[in-house]
Amino acid sequence: RRFARSPPETLLDVFLLHARRRPRQLLLRFQDELYTYEDVDLRSNRAAWVLQRRLRLSPGTTVAVFLPNSPTYVWTWLALAKLGCAMACVNSNARGRALQHALEAAGATLVLSSPGERGQRGLSGGYGDTGGCGHQ
Repeated sequence: RRFARSPPETLLDVFLLHARRRPRQLLLRFQDELYTYEDVDLRSNRAAWVLQRRLRLSPGTTVAVFLPNSPTYVWTWLALAKLGCAMACVNSNARGRALQHALEAAGATLVLSSPGERGQRGLSGGYGDTGGCGHQ
């Protein structure tokens, strides 16, 4: 029934509902770190603000995300969803041709990466020297 709605209910809608109803409930456990719905909502709001203000992201923009598995990945995804941007998930283990193909297939105008991924030879078009994000 949720998908039959117009517009359909999204994962962002479900997350925001839980964040309102249970802000202090544990959502993520990563190594020794614990994050509640409220923590993740606040971090994703900050990330959305930075992405919108500094990178001028607007709804409909496709962003390739080249991040390792970590809590940052979750609030980056939520931030992009809050901005109405499409997220192209790029495997952080991809290199060389596989990485180039993934980025080209994504049709993204921006790549977000962690500092550990910067400067990799597989990143073409200057992505690697832009402090974690680059425009095509």
